[in-house]
Amino acid sequence: MRKLNLIVIFSLLLAQITLLESASKKPVKAFNGMVVSSDSLATKVGIEILKKGGNAVDAAVAVGFALAVTYPQAGNIGGGGFMVIRMANGETVTIDYREKAPLKAHEDMFLDENGNFIPEKSQIGHLSVGVPGSVAGLLLALEKYGTMSRKEVLNPAIKLAEKGFIVNEGLANAFKNAFEHFKKFPSTMKYFSKNGEPYKEGDKLIQKDLAKVLKLIRDKGRDGFYKGKVADLIVAEMKRGGGIITHEDLENYQPVIRKPVIGTYRGYEIISMGPPSSGGVCLIELLNILENFDLKKYGFGSSYTIHYLVEAMKRVYADRAEYLGDPDFVEIPLEKLLSKEYAKTIANEIDTLFATPSSKIVRSVSPPEEGSHTTHYSVVDKWGNVVSVTTTINSYFGSMVAVDGAGFFLNNEMDDFSAKPGTPNQFGLLGNKANSIQPGKRMLSSMTPTIVLKNGKPFLILGSPGGSTIITSVLQVILNVIDFGMNIQEAVDAPRIHHQWYPDVVYYEKRGLPLDVIENLGKRGHKLVERRGFQGEVQAILIDENGVKYGAADPRGYGFAMGY
Repeated sequence: MRKLNLIVIFSLLLAQITLLESASKKPVKAFNGMVVSSDSLATKVGIEILKKGGNAVDAAVAVGFALAVTYPQAGNIGGGGFMVIRMANGETVTIDYREKAPLKAHEDMFLDENGNFIPEKSQIGHLSVGVPGSVAGLLLALEKYGTMSRKEVLNPAIKLAEKGFIVNEGLANAFKNAFEHFKKFPSTMKYFSKNGEPYKEGDKLIQKDLAKVLKLIRDKGRDGFYKGKVADLIVAEMKRGGGIITHEDLENYQPVIRKPVIGTYRGYEIISMGPPSSGGVCLIELLNILENFDLKKYGFGSSYTIHYLVEAMKRVYADRAEYLGDPDFVEIPLEKLLSKEYAKTIANEIDTLFATPSSKIVRSVSPPEEGSHTTHYSVVDKWGNVVSVTTTINSYFGSMVAVDGAGFFLNNEMDDFSAKPGTPNQFGLLGNKANSIQPGKRMLSSMTPTIVLKNGKPFLILGSPGGSTIITSVLQVILNVIDFGMNIQEAVDAPRIHHQWYPDVVYYEKRGLPLDVIENLGKRGHKLVERRGFQGEVQAILIDENGVKYGAADPRGYGFAMGY
């Protein structure tokens, strides 16, 4: 009988272990190259480029243009983004192709006659559009760091637009959810409805006008977009709907090659995007603060671990609101924000037991929700070149305006400015004068394309969409690998929490926290809210010490990891 009981106990334990192991599927494993993006068709385009001998930058550019076709809710040529590159020779650069405010933009453009912020004006329609940067940024990356021709990297996207592709469940749901907004714009209905109804799963989406635009970019480079016919179409669309982008705005747009922000965490080197993205600065500041606490001892998802995460997040988002903006317009105290000493002073402020109310964490902003849509993809090639790209049109389908005659969506990035100090944008983020609207200025972003090095070699390549939650999503995947020993798929799959200073709320994913942890955090003074939907959509690659690549697409979306 005793022997039988032992067998039963052993069987139960084995079942529990098996259940834990099966909670996440295994990462995709490859020995040469790896691409992870939000869409399977775009991922396959990148892999084909790598197989043909292209490097990681060639593949990244090809994926970027493919996403403009197959992932219209966020993949874009009508928006902007950031690219972090580390070449096999150790050279590390970032490319800033964030959108800019048009020259006719001004600080009060989204306020009424009484000085009140009108969010509808900055979030939907022609006035919400910033000058697009994606085409210029992708082409600059190809020219400087790629090895292939524009024809080789653009033809796959052109073929997908011209021949069409089958709409999957995820895209069909996105169309359905945005359709009431589509109805406001005839050009959007022209391209993204079928007989006056949303495209459904299984329908074929053919985009002939978009194919023509991509051919002009292929044949004429940036002039095929920022001058000539496409520029005329963009300006005509602006005039139709009361937008303010001009030919001069388009011709003058230039991407910028910038130095990355660099930090360390428990011996790992963190390489990320600097301003005008807040992502890299906030990520490194968070890691610097958390380095002062033994998270491994406290354990993943414990009330202690979450308490320290939340208290660090509050303080970093307060700094974000006060200090960060376009470095071409404002002075940013980068040295201070990235320093271990500053992080130590913040760590010492954190009460080990009780929450600090956000109202007590004062910078200069007077207190008063990018779920958004953004997309991230990660690429590594057989030579060890790695690329991390986050790109966006801001909300789902951006401004909801498709350019008549061109067939692509324009962004609504003007909402990422602080239209009025102390007034939150659509993500609840506060800002001050550092992120005020000025002509030609880049709006502050939360995008956090990141590369982590271990012993001087690429170890993690990752990033996420999610507006204000991008930074905290990337942070938690890094912690899950380094502190909690998860494989990359487990790290991506694990439930996430978020706090952004204001509102003073800890958001957690559905079924993401056990009841006892929720109760414990409540006793510490934290207010917890279960979020609707999910947080982020991290697309990540881990490279082990033998050079084996492991790809993880986030199950929160319909992304796809593929290697060879």
